[in-house]
Amino acid sequence: MAKSKNFSREQSKSKTSPFRDYWAKNNYFIILIGLGLLAIGYYLMSSNPWDNLTSLTISPIVLIVAYVIIIPLSIFIRPITKKKITE
Repeated sequence: MAKSKNFSREQSKSKTSPFRDYWAKNNYFIILIGLGLLAIGYYLMSSNPWDNLTSLTISPIVLIVAYVIIIPLSIFIRPITKKKITE
């Protein structure tokens, strides 16, 4: 016969998700900077006339920086945790 495992409530409560403490304040701050840059980039793109320097050159650079650098940076940066070394 196969043995069945009995799990108590205490064992299931002690296990926590490793993703629970992933986002810290600095992650939210960096993603807000990225969203602000996106808003600025789209505002610069919509400025009149459409064929000026800001619409064709500066706004795409700002959007690329926001999409490719700032927002992924906010996702991949992990908060610094200090682990206690026990002897």
